[in-house]
Amino acid sequence: MPLNHKDVPRPDYPRPQFARSLWFNLNGEWEFAFDDSDDGLRDGWFDGRALPQKIIVPFAYQTELSGINDKSVHELVWYARTFELPTEFYQRDLLLNFGAVDYACTVWVNGQEVGHNRGGHVPFQFDIAPYVKPGANRLTVRVEDRQDPDQPRGKQSHTALPREIDYYCTTGIWQSVWLEPVPSLRIEGIRVVTHAKRNILELTVFLHAPSATWRIEAEVLEDGRRVALAEDQTAVATGRLAITIPYAKLWSPENPHLYDLQIRLYDGDKLLDEVGSYIGMRSIELRDGKFLLNGIPTYLKMVLDQGYWPNGYLTAPSDEAYQTDIGWIKMFGFNGVRKHQKIEDPRWLYWCDRLGVMVWEEMPNAREWSPKAEELLSAEWQSAVSRDYNHPCIIAWVPVNESMGFPDLGHEHAGQYAFIERMVRVTRQLDSTRPVIDNDGWEHTDITDICAIHDYTPTASKLQERYSETLTSGKLPSTVWIGGKPLFARGSKYRGQPIVLSEVGGFLAIPEDIATEERDVLFQFYDSFKTSDELLEKYRDLIQGIASLKFLAGFCYTQLTDIEQESNGLLTYDRRPKVSAEEIAAIHQEKFRRPT
Repeated sequence: MPLNHKDVPRPDYPRPQFARSLWFNLNGEWEFAFDDSDDGLRDGWFDGRALPQKIIVPFAYQTELSGINDKSVHELVWYARTFELPTEFYQRDLLLNFGAVDYACTVWVNGQEVGHNRGGHVPFQFDIAPYVKPGANRLTVRVEDRQDPDQPRGKQSHTALPREIDYYCTTGIWQSVWLEPVPSLRIEGIRVVTHAKRNILELTVFLHAPSATWRIEAEVLEDGRRVALAEDQTAVATGRLAITIPYAKLWSPENPHLYDLQIRLYDGDKLLDEVGSYIGMRSIELRDGKFLLNGIPTYLKMVLDQGYWPNGYLTAPSDEAYQTDIGWIKMFGFNGVRKHQKIEDPRWLYWCDRLGVMVWEEMPNAREWSPKAEELLSAEWQSAVSRDYNHPCIIAWVPVNESMGFPDLGHEHAGQYAFIERMVRVTRQLDSTRPVIDNDGWEHTDITDICAIHDYTPTASKLQERYSETLTSGKLPSTVWIGGKPLFARGSKYRGQPIVLSEVGGFLAIPEDIATEERDVLFQFYDSFKTSDELLEKYRDLIQGIASLKFLAGFCYTQLTDIEQESNGLLTYDRRPKVSAEEIAAIHQEKFRRPT
């Protein structure tokens, strides 16, 4: 059973797709210290000494919910806490799990270094069983978050304050921390591939065990009732099962049906380990310039979501906050979301799976290019794809956005172009079932699966004028709407892929007390409005223009919520609607009716 979860922030199990019944939540109050002079390693702060401040994990020190609320940049910080283990946690391996720590960290238990990690958006774990003892144990974490332009940072500002399209930094622990006692021979991971047309689930089970004779059992359940059971007798450390689900119900935004999955590992008849998961049966295809979900042409009506909250920044204050955001997405009549420059918490993906929202997942990018930046980006992206592979809600991967970190693509830089293609290749090697958008927005390569265009042309008439040649002859504009950036880089060209306007709109609210000459640089790129009625009419006109572009497979409106200085959300930063969700949904329903 779960332990120590009622009175801590973010009490829900952090990894719903690979769940164990016994775990110990380490969220809550920790000791904390800034280390601006880099004294901690030299002076041995990991030796069990008390740290001077308090912080609420998993909220970054920059946030109100952390209890510190310091907006300034501190590149080195320390965490520490004491914990005591329940008796049932001993005599097993003990996994210390971190959901995400931005950016690089080292971990000690009782003064002994147990491991380190680099990558601010992906999980990691250490077996700390050799280091713990009966009674009180001391856990210490040192975090290094340099203002390094080679580091994947997404929308985090490199200054202390938000500016233009960047927001406050997030430093340190920003997702849940927890302990799990596990058997030494155990299930280490699973990979799910669904074949919706054939009612077949392919399940690969990876073991933390030597190659030997193991029995793996997988049970598929619906509302607690078994619908399928399969087993594999393997002589290696990986099991593979093909499971037929009779008359399988398919997952879609309209009907997000999920099956529960229980996987068990046996040594003969002895049960060694069991984990819980879930699956959504669905298929994705790209054909004749369209996106097909479960064999049906599906128009993508998406909204851009940065995943920031006013009191927690990258960290949602609660599981209910995820449900609320997804609820708004569906009430506005969108069927998908493009999570922008962020690898989101698995709890958010869980609710997208359960409530029915399609997701484009996108890697936070660096801001400058170098061999080091390429290495950091590729390594972290591969971890993210591996973590999130099994979520049925994810329908596309986006390793790079708007050439961030690759500024010379438009000047035919051969090395940067080659790396973008390598990112597509490595993503396909990790996942051959989903499309990959090489560089969302512009400067595409020859091998992108979707031609994703960022276009903030504000009106229907101007959109129709811009794409008039596309409507008559199928020829796309050679450049995008801003700055003469080429739509395709280094001689590559459009080859019939689905076309999605993956950023549109962005209508900014104009504060009543701001003069024209005082308006932010964002007003140079986005149109604006003063009243809710004006926003509704501009939205209606924009969608009319998008709907008239019959060659499109979808669009993504910028954006779901305001964030700091960006006032172009359909919701305010604190999640109040600026315009009727029902009226926005009615516009979508009117303009994008499925043909009968």
